[in-house]
Formats: sequence, C-alpha cells, structure tokens
Amino acid sequence: METWTVKTDDGEGHLELHTFRPETPGPGGSAAAGATTGAGSGVVVVHGTLVTDALYRPFARKLSRLLGRPVHCYNRRGRAGSSPQPADYSAATEVADLAAVLRETGASDVVAHSYGGFVALQAARSLPIRRMVTYDAAVSLSGNLSRRWRPELERSVAAGKLDEAWAHLVQGLETAGPVSRLPLGALRMLSIVSARTSLGAEMRELLPTAVAEMRAVLDADAEVADFTSITTPTLMLSGGWSPAYFAETGRQLAAAVPALTFAVVPGQLHEGPIRPGNRLALRAARFLLGGPGAASTATGRGIGSTTGTMAGGMPGIYGRIPRRIPGRTRRPGPDR
Repeated sequence: METWTVKTDDGEGHLELHTFRPETPGPGGSAAAGATTGAGSGVVVVHGTLVTDALYRPFARKLSRLLGRPVHCYNRRGRAGSSPQPADYSAATEVADLAAVLRETGASDVVAHSYGGFVALQAARSLPIRRMVTYDAAVSLSGNLSRRWRPELERSVAAGKLDEAWAHLVQGLETAGPVSRLPLGALRMLSIVSARTSLGAEMRELLPTAVAEMRAVLDADAEVADFTSITTPTLMLSGGWSPAYFAETGRQLAAAVPALTFAVVPGQLHEGPIRPGNRLALRAARFLLGGPGAASTATGRGIGSTTGTMAGGMPGIYGRIPRRIPGRTRRPGPDR
C-alpha cells in the first residue's frame, strides 16, 4: 500500500490517499504502473459517512487483484489525514475533491458506497468517468430522504451529547438492522459501550462530519430528470438486506436514465463493501471490465439482518466491522 497526498482544487486543503497495486496481472489489464487511460487505468473508491477509508482497504486490495489495475482509496475531508471540512462544505466540495483525485491518479473508474455513492452520482453529471459502480447510494429524490433527517441529531452534536446524537443517527438512517428500531435510551447505552472500542470512538469523533454530509444530501435533493444527463455506464447495486429506500432510489434512476442499471445483491447488508467476502468485489470487477450489469431481480428486503453489529459486538451504522485492517503503509509518493 502506498500513502500519499492530493491537493484540493480550492487551494485550502489536501486529501490523504492510499493506493493498492496488483502483484500479478488480472483480466482487466497489466499490473505495471503507468497506465492512465481506458480499461487499464485505475479505480477510485469513495467511502461512506462516519468512517475512514481504512475499512475499505481490504475491498480495494481485492478489486486491484481482480482487475490487475491500481485501486485508490482516499479519506474525504474531515477525517484521518485529510483536511477538515470547509465552512461552506457542500456536495460541490466533494465533487471537486473527487475530480482532483481522478486527475492526480489518472484513474478513470469509480466505485462508491452510501454517501460516497451520492458523491459519485453527483460527479457523473459533470465529470468524464468511464465506468462506475455504486452500492446503496444515498441520493435524495423528490424529498424522499427528508424524513431520515433528525434535527435532534444536529442539536445533540452542537451540545456535545454524542451518545444521543449517535442514537438519532442510527434511528433515522436505519442502516444498523434491527438495532435501528431500539428505543433511544437503549441506543444511547449501546453508544456508551461501543465508545470503548477504537472504531466506536472514531465514529463518535466523526459525528460532526455526518451532520454536514446529511445536510449536503438534503440540500442537493433533486428530481429523477436531473440525472438524465449522465452518460457514464453505471451499475447501481443495493443489498438485499439493506434499508428498502436505497433500492427504491436505484430503481427510479435506472428506469429513467439509459446509462444506469440497477440490481439487488441478495443476502448483503448495507455495509457490504466493508465486510469479509469477495462477492461485491467480483460484481464490481465484472462490470468495470465491461461485463453486463444485470443481476438478481430480487427486491430489497428492507431493514437489515440481526448481524448488524460493530467490532467487539456493538452496533454501528455499518454493522459488523473488521477488527483489523491488514496491510502495511509506506510512503513512496504517487508513483503513477
């Protein structure tokens, strides 16, 4: 793994980026460095909210091996080694940052999860992306995500009541499976316990960024027709055990935008890309290699399964998270 930095176009910040290169060529092209266009160029992974790119590194490593191409993960603003979110943070900030990462890495394709899927679809309306895969993209259509917003979340974060804020977030998004339906008091207690783990503590620290990101999603609320300008071949996936609203959004967009294809991945939770297993990496790789986007026509099954728990057995908005992130870090620079 290579660790390096990309400067943001606003001149005010930087983004921490991690690159994985295949040890042996995959079916998608050569493992040699330097490819910058077409099927042999790199892929950028855009992570979700309340997490860092560390959780996506195993997925990125698998994808790199499958494709025989470099895969780049970056920390969006407000976390890890990247700059804080600016005062005027919005969807435009994220689109500009993704554009900078694509330019500096020479990557042509994008794989994005949850809030990252929102960023990727916004970007595809204006950026020349070759192919794209999203999983449970958090896009607001005709105000459908407005009821997911809890004003109490923002007030709790401002007051420093992070356990209460976490409880409102989990209840509003419903991405933690049946845990999301627990009473607020029970969720607050779970937050207190989970904060004793390193990942739980990190999620609490990232709650202010989650408020800004949810605001960005609602501020960018759009109609289906606003996405018809997308020409990037895009596979929109949703987990069979993800909250149903992700699948509903995918179906609406795919029905109206010729470049978009939607499919449900049976048995997958909302946190699919950061869970063990190769299923999603294989699906993404097949599409990026030019394969068909069609897959299961099964409908989403609503709220997640009973395994939606955080490392150490505690619930998180992305379910059970790997205890250990493999791989060592070195800093040789981009070596594009």
